Amino acid sequence: MTLLDQPGTARASDDPDGSRTITIVDPQDGSPVGTVHSADEADVAGAVEAAVRASEAWAATPPAARGALLHAMADGLAARADEVAALNTRETGKPAGDARGGVDAAVGTLRQYAELGPLHRTHSLRGADVAVDYTRPEPRGVVAAITPWNDPVAVAAGLIGAALVTGNTVVHKPSERCPHVGALLGEIWSAPLPDGVLTTVTGDGRTGAALVRSAAVHAIAHVGSTATGQAIAAEALHTGAHLVLENGGNDALLVDADVDPVWAAGQAALGAYANSGQICTSVERVYVHADVAEEFVAALVAEAERWNADGMAPLVDTRMRAEVHRQVSAAVAGGARVLTGGKIPAGSGAHYPATVVVDVASTDDLMREETFGPVAPVQVVASFEDGLNRAVASRYGLAATVLTGSLEHTTEAIRRLPVGTVKVNAVFGGAPGGAAEPRGASGRGFGYGPELLDEMTTRKVVHIGRPVLRARG
Repeated sequence: MTLLDQPGTARASDDPDGSRTITIVDPQDGSPVGTVHSADEADVAGAVEAAVRASEAWAATPPAARGALLHAMADGLAARADEVAALNTRETGKPAGDARGGVDAAVGTLRQYAELGPLHRTHSLRGADVAVDYTRPEPRGVVAAITPWNDPVAVAAGLIGAALVTGNTVVHKPSERCPHVGALLGEIWSAPLPDGVLTTVTGDGRTGAALVRSAAVHAIAHVGSTATGQAIAAEALHTGAHLVLENGGNDALLVDADVDPVWAAGQAALGAYANSGQICTSVERVYVHADVAEEFVAALVAEAERWNADGMAPLVDTRMRAEVHRQVSAAVAGGARVLTGGKIPAGSGAHYPATVVVDVASTDDLMREETFGPVAPVQVVASFEDGLNRAVASRYGLAATVLTGSLEHTTEAIRRLPVGTVKVNAVFGGAPGGAAEPRGASGRGFGYGPELLDEMTTRKVVHIGRPVLRARG
């Protein structure tokens, strides 16, 4: 198993001189974006060694000074926001507005950690009156940040910002599906920092494998697929690196009998089709109460057709599209029905339509696995309890949404859903800094918010007793 997904429309190649490169094409129309170097083991070792050399001085830098440099990183990104967003759209197909929103979110995240870092503290402890007891936060050392393609700027800002402001040095490995974006971020963000504090290595799965195998890496923060996260965890068993993993999800949406089915369909469509379904917390499976199922499904089909008419953004590449279509086709072969969408369109690029599938079996991959495409698979359930039982039965534990007017059903769902985030009556949203801890196959550790500062540090317990001084003559 490779440690990072191999590219689809991103083509990796070994050059005659022994070097490796990755070529990216635009998923919108198949036009070339460019070619980047794919770091080998020697390149990775050099990046880690540089991080190690810079580590002691960076850890000794006052937190306020580190925070000021994060503000400088944010300033640099803000000054080139349009450039970064446009490159993201070309490389991943992310809609222009969403791409710019991701850059703006990254700027805000860097500023948030710039302010939170100097305030990060642990606890005083109650001991003897004549002693002082407390815990001291210390950086872990070298952090490997391995970031995804679906929100590459905002996610990288969070992981890198939290690691740097707490005194760690960072080696950043962006997804091989957006190496140009990753390299540009590295150029912008490393500019105000001392040498070696932040290094970017672009490459494929072999690059990622070399990075996480390094014994000099003390923590690994990864956002990406479950298979990759599991492979990273296996390597960490040998190196002892601390892990922060946000991996795949199979997020359920429960539609209760008492809600407006047209409103609920709008929520389902937003959850399933935003960013062409390529969001970690996208709606992946829908359980709708039989009392409102007919109206809900009709409204969901209308919503899907509206999204298609407005123009769906492409998937990141044709390999991703092939996997989405495989899941849909396998469900249809098992008896499911496609009410709209479900066909690969003619022409270049990696487009796939907003799709509604009904009569899906619980054993189909479309209901069991992360699809990461604009597909809303629907099951009709006889009761809220039936839907909740089905929602609970998943190896993933990222997030889930409940649409209901019942306080009883709300509290029962919150209690029983084995996920890091439960959303009631809204598929997206929530207060800033609301860090969540994924469960099961979806990962471990807090990947966002103030809690990420705790993940990036260790705690040392300190006891200072009263000395007995030598008597003076």
